[in-house]
This record gives sequence, structure tokens and C-alpha cells, in this order.
Amino acid sequence: MKKNNSNNKVVRYNASIKEGLTRQQVKNRYKDNLVNYDTNVKTKSIKEIVKTNIFTIFNIINFFLACLVLTTKSYKNLMFMGGIILNTLISIFQEIRSKKTLDKLQVVSETKIKVIRDSKVDVIGINDIVLDDIIKLELGNQIVVDSIILDGDVEVNESFITGEADTVFKKKGDMLLSGSFIVSGNCYAKVEHIGLDNYTAKISSSTKDIKKNSSEIMNSLNKIISTVSFIIIPLGILLFFKQLDIEGNTVNSAILNTTAALIGMIPEGLVLLTSTVLAVGVIRLASKKVLVQDLYCIEALARVDTICLDKTGTITEGKMEVVDVIDLEKVDTNKIISNINYQLDENNPTGLALKKKFGKNNDLKLVKKIPFSSKNKYSGCIFDSGEYLIGAPEFILKDLSKYKKELDKYTNNYRVIGLCKDNKLLSIILLQDIVRKEAKDTLDYFKKQGVSVKIISGDNPKTVYNIALKAGLDEKSKYIDASTLKTDADIYEAVDNYQIFGRVSPEQKRKFVLALQKKGHFVAMTGDGVNDVLALKEADCSVAMNSGTDAAKNVSQLVLLDSNFASMPHIVDEGRRSINNIQRSASLFLVKTIYASVLAFAFLFINKAYPFIPVQLTLTSVLTIGIPSVILALEPNHNIIKGNFLGNVLRRAFPPAISVIFGVLFISFLSTVLKFNTTQTSTLTALITTFNCFTLLFKTCKPFNLLHKILYITMLVAFVILFILLREFFGFSAFKISMIIALMFTIVLCFLLYRFNERYIDVLINIFKYGKIKKEKV
Repeated sequence: MKKNNSNNKVVRYNASIKEGLTRQQVKNRYKDNLVNYDTNVKTKSIKEIVKTNIFTIFNIINFFLACLVLTTKSYKNLMFMGGIILNTLISIFQEIRSKKTLDKLQVVSETKIKVIRDSKVDVIGINDIVLDDIIKLELGNQIVVDSIILDGDVEVNESFITGEADTVFKKKGDMLLSGSFIVSGNCYAKVEHIGLDNYTAKISSSTKDIKKNSSEIMNSLNKIISTVSFIIIPLGILLFFKQLDIEGNTVNSAILNTTAALIGMIPEGLVLLTSTVLAVGVIRLASKKVLVQDLYCIEALARVDTICLDKTGTITEGKMEVVDVIDLEKVDTNKIISNINYQLDENNPTGLALKKKFGKNNDLKLVKKIPFSSKNKYSGCIFDSGEYLIGAPEFILKDLSKYKKELDKYTNNYRVIGLCKDNKLLSIILLQDIVRKEAKDTLDYFKKQGVSVKIISGDNPKTVYNIALKAGLDEKSKYIDASTLKTDADIYEAVDNYQIFGRVSPEQKRKFVLALQKKGHFVAMTGDGVNDVLALKEADCSVAMNSGTDAAKNVSQLVLLDSNFASMPHIVDEGRRSINNIQRSASLFLVKTIYASVLAFAFLFINKAYPFIPVQLTLTSVLTIGIPSVILALEPNHNIIKGNFLGNVLRRAFPPAISVIFGVLFISFLSTVLKFNTTQTSTLTALITTFNCFTLLFKTCKPFNLLHKILYITMLVAFVILFILLREFFGFSAFKISMIIALMFTIVLCFLLYRFNERYIDVLINIFKYGKIKKEKV
């Protein structure tokens, strides 16, 4: 749809909240293109996917190198482009497949809006709202278009657009800004702006309160790409002129030598493999009814060591039921609560349970409404007969001591709320929520995986504790009333000492997440209510139930479309599979980048031809990196993620890379002593490189299962067969005795150096980092 602008001179409609716009008026709005559209596109278009995968800095460099190789007419040395084209096509295919899957799931999870049209309530999508529509907003609703309140009072949270967590009271005539959400009350409002005229579309991206991506993989890849991009062009130019200056080298030889060096430096497959693995992760999670709204949150899942669970709707079904009413005073409880139900018409779990039990009546004269607030933990009405409040007794009553004994009878087994008037507890209402059947198995999974579980709720801590026990949490778990935690220091101390927190305010939930992160934990947060939004926004990984509020779903990175808590183990497993396998395969790619970069620099000062041609590196790369990395990257791997991504990868890549560098330089030295020609030297250096790469592949395949055995043996046999049958095609020379002796001797030295580097790599890293040997825990 083309851009619209509601500020142009157009006829404005002033519909009533009971009738709304007519069908004809809506048609007129469509005709005049005064229809809203979502300016926040969550997935790339197919055109953008193709463009971003083809026009990368490395693809451009590779294409330029291929053009240079074409001028030499050595067409076999263009084989490296085959792998690049194949990798690019696979990446495009998987990303498009992932996009189509996400687009389908987003329809299920899309925010729905209640509008009044022709005196009826219609439920429509964001892109169906028109200018001057009358919308109905309730607790938990995300405000998707700027609107002016026509009737009702609400409290809104504007933290997404202003950064301020304090709620703002809005009344008739006030503007509701898109991007905020309702935390209390309900209202009718008239749509004032649409599309790009909305507040969230107008403010610049630099001023939006957007959560920063904390992806280690993305940051590490960016470091690698920026480093290689910075050095590859000047190094390539210098190496070309150096190779041209060597006696006996032609322009064609210099081009092929330089190309071999530069294509070895480019970790092209690593970037494409990462995007492919993550895209496959999105598709796999989709099959479990999980919508991924942030690609890199899959990595966050793998690193989670602490998960904060909201009780209601997460470990319970979120379907409250009134099981008993205990009257402490002579009062018509049914009449009072039914009138409160009519006036507030709350659709949260407690409100729905009260409406089901007591119904709705309108036979008391209303003076003022008091909507529910997660902060105050009560709601109510002022009628002509007085002020009636319903909610948590300890938050309503100034002195609870008189009723404590009576209340304590029920808090272990029920959610207890009270009907109060004039600081008196009139009635006790007992509610019960059903623990999800899958909760126990899910909590057991987290325990086995070493993930610490924190249960956070606004309910009485004793009630939360007993529900947690029913869900399978350890009986030794400790609970605390969060209302006693007055300072940030209290919260910081409590988050590690307690597992269950009751009477938690929305702001405290956020502070719990921040305190855990400050202590070095990687935190996941699950929730479904408006009171969870601030914590979901701060968590490293946020998970919302599709049955929850718009605000919770929109801020979360993952949405459980079937609201099934049992999906959580699948989510964590998928995260670990993706990141473990990317980490494992990345070491295969970076070995080549490291040794090729160092050798390219070294041969600026060595008066010999660079000892590789492109076609030789292509053979080694395909069989020890390309094919194995794809197969290994997609298999199950649920090990706990430990350490830094780049550090882990370099720790595995450095030993073989150093061995390759040593082997190539040693062979170059021997070639002078033993009078090997250029082809013989190239053959030996290629074989030394292949040996070290197969050694790394061997270690990467551990522990060996059937798939790993087949993979390793197949790649090894394939290399031997291709070496024998296509020796001349790949530029290898025939062997003579002196070459065999030199090769065997160098292999032994490389193997010993590999083992030494592998054993002492941590010591070398610590000397580099700390200037001294640091003992590591075994």
C-alpha cells in the first residue's frame, strides 16, 4: 500500500462510541487511502534476502578475483567460485523458507484490535484500522495507532517510547501514543493518526528505546569480517607485486598465487553457514508452534543459565476459578461484586473468574471507578453506599493483624483476595488455578540442564510456594515476600538466596532480571501479562504466551503460539544445537583464515612463489571444511554452552593453523635445500595443509558416532581418490623419494607441534591476556 498522510485536508468523522463508523464511511477511507499499515516490518522481503546474500563484501572480492583468474585462462582455478555460488544459493533458499514460515506464524500471533462499526464490535488487524475508527482498549492492549480518548480513564506505560517506566494517567480528551500499552482501566478512543503519521513512526530510530542485540556470534563475526576486510585489499596488492617481482614468475603466476592467498583468507562459508543454521533453527522451532521474532535470540537461548517464570499462565493454566466465599461481615457479597464486575468489566484471569461466579449487575449508583493496577494489586468502585475494594488484603488494609490468622488458613492452598470497605475485610474469596500438566517435566528438565529456576508472582508468597511444589520445584526452595525488599541492594542480595518471590511489583520484576544479569547470569523471562512487560524487555531472552496480552507478545523475542509451557525444553535444545554446531564448524573455517593471512604476510618477505594455487585449496576446503561443516552444523547437540564464542573457536583453530604455517614455511625451506621445483613445493605444502585440516576434522568429529565415522572416512577416501586420479588437474606433481621423506618428516613435526599447541594454548592465551600463567580449573 502506498504511503498515506492523515494531515492532508480530509473530511473527519465524529462517530459516537456506541455506533462507530458506518460500513460506507470505512469504504470511503479505503478509497482515500486513509488506512493504517504496520511500519515495523519484521522480516526482510525476498528481494532484500537475495540482495544481502549476493552483494556481500566477500562475494564482491571473490568475483573480482575470479575475473582476474579468467584473464590467465586457467579455468580450473575458478573452481572456488562453485562453492561460493552453492553456499549463497543455500543461504538464500533457507532464509526465504524461514521468512515464509515466520510470515505464516505472525498472522496467528498478530495483534487484534476491537473497533466499533455499525454499532457492533469487530475484531480486526492493525492494517485494517482507518482514520477516525472508534477503538476499544483494555488492560494489556498495545496502542498501535495514536488515538484520543472519548470515554473512560486508563493508566498507560510509555516506557517503549520515552524510556520512563512510571505509568501515566490518561482521561477523556487525552492523546494515547502508539507504542504505549494499557496497564489499568479501559476506554473508547478515536483514531487520530495512521501509518507514518503515528508517533512511533515519526520519532527517529536513534531516540527509540530499543533493546540492543547482545549476540556474541554476531559481534564476533563482525570483528572477523571487519578485520579481514581491512587487511585483505592492501595485503593482496602488496603480495601481487611481490610475486610479480620473483624471478621466473609471470603475471599469470602472480595472479594465481595471490588469488590462492586471498581466497584462503576469506571466511565466506562461515557467515553463510551461520545464517543458514539460524534460519533452520527458526523453521524447527516453528514446527513446535514457536514464533521467533528475533533471529539471534536462538543464541541467547543456548546461553541461558537462569530462567524467571511468571506463575499465572506459565506454570499454571491462567484460568482462575472461585472455589469458595467466606463472609466475615453481614454483607451482600454477590450484589457488590456483580456491580463491580459490570462497571470494570475486567478480562484478566481474576476478573473473568469473578464474572463467572457473581455475574454482572447494574443496580448500584456509580460515583467513581477504581481500575485494577498491578502496582496497587486491587480494583474497585465507589458507589453511593461507599467505597468497595477487591484485591490483595495486605495491600488494601492498613492493619492486617486482625485478619491474619483467618487469612493464613487459606494462603497455602488458594489465591486469596478480599472484598473490603472502610478498612474492614468484608469477605474472603478463594480462587484456584490449575497447574499445567507439563510443568513438572519442564522444571525437571531445567534442573537436569543446570538452569536455575526463579518463580516470580504478584500473589501471596505462601500461595506461590505451594503451587511451585505442585509443579515439581524442590521442597528446599526458599520463598520471600518481595514487598519487604525496599532497596535495590535488598533485591541484589535476595535473587541468589531465594527461588520463589511473591507480591512482586512489575518494576521489581525488572529489577530482579537486572540484578541477576549484574551477577553474571544469562537470564530468560517468561510471562503473559502486562505486569511482565518491563522484565521481558530487559531479559536476555524473553518468551511470551500467545494467550497473553498484546504488550507481552510484542516485546518478547519468542511467542509460544499454543501457549504450551512444554515447548520450553525444545526451545533451549534448539538454541544449544544451533550455537554448539556453529561454534564447532566455525573453527574449521577460521583455521584457513588464520594460516592464509599469516602466510600471505610472511611471503611478502620471502623471495619465493606463494606455494598454493586456487584449485588445490578448493579441494582441501571442500573435503575438510565445506561438506563436513554443513553436516555437523545440522545434527543434534544439546551440550551446555560455556565460555566466549570467539575464544572457544580460536582455541580450537589456532593449534592446526600454527601447524600449517610451520609446515608450509618448513617445506619452503626444504625446497631450497633439496632443490624442489615450484610444482613439487606446492604439492608438499598442499598435503601438509590437508593433513592438519584432517587432524582438526578428526578432533571435531569426536565423540565418533556412526554419522561421524562415515563422514570422516568418506572425506579421507575421497581426497585420496581425487589425488590419485586427478593429480595433474589439481596441479600436484609426481612423487620422488626425497619428497616422501620430506613430507613424512614434516608431518611428524607438525603433529608434535599440533599436540603442543593444543595442550598449552590456554597457557599462551593467559600469558597474552594477563601477562602471567593463570591456573585453570580442571
